[in-house]
Amino acid sequence: MPWPLPALLSWGVAWAVFVLLQAAKAPSLVALAGAAFVGVLPATSARWASTRWRQVFIAFGFPLSLWVSGAAGDIPPWAWLLPLLALIAIYPLKSWKDAPLFPTPRGALQGLDRLAPLPSRSRVLEAGCGVGDGLRELHAAYPDARIDGLEWSWPLCWISQWRCRFAAVRRGDIWQADWSPYAMVYLFQRPESMPRAMTKAGRELRPGAWMASLEFEATGLVADAVHACPDGRPVWLYRQPFSIRTPPAPLAPADGS
Repeated sequence: MPWPLPALLSWGVAWAVFVLLQAAKAPSLVALAGAAFVGVLPATSARWASTRWRQVFIAFGFPLSLWVSGAAGDIPPWAWLLPLLALIAIYPLKSWKDAPLFPTPRGALQGLDRLAPLPSRSRVLEAGCGVGDGLRELHAAYPDARIDGLEWSWPLCWISQWRCRFAAVRRGDIWQADWSPYAMVYLFQRPESMPRAMTKAGRELRPGAWMASLEFEATGLVADAVHACPDGRPVWLYRQPFSIRTPPAPLAPADGS
């Protein structure tokens, strides 16, 4: 979605929530909190906000416009911290070094089971499950698997639990969790996180287990297979024991040099 359309849409939705809550006779503070929470959600998504500055613009555009408009009414000064608190609650500081909210597209993993077959009742983990889009796609690809989800953000974890009753979703740090019980660990992180994921998977996954990464390649490994999503993005598949990519040998100097 071209910028600044994501910001304009998020501000518009936040304003709509604020007006509706006021029309329902909700207190001004409740109306601000509800609108700020809804307005901050897009700031956690890399699809909507690909840079930190865009996240700030989306998160604080509504409260700033509310203040300028004079429609804030009797809202106390300290309440203007609510958008910041909502952003920190949804996207905790500890997770800022990892990926923002990357939703797995619908149908992205259809046919993945043909490239990476799993035994019946295998355990599958989505490390960083957000609001559950990846869990739903994993469940569609492996309907008899036992699906687990890990998410550090409390609000996103609750949303994922509500949307994905078939999965065991819990709040946790994906880097501290034990990956060894799983036949597949699915990731939709970012390039900077992949070396860490590669090291952890290589240390903890059992022989025959898979690491699957949507879009971002573990450049230090040779992929065992690559699944093509309907939108053209790859899912890189690596099976234990991993094949390490060897760097090319340096070229020999030319004669006379």
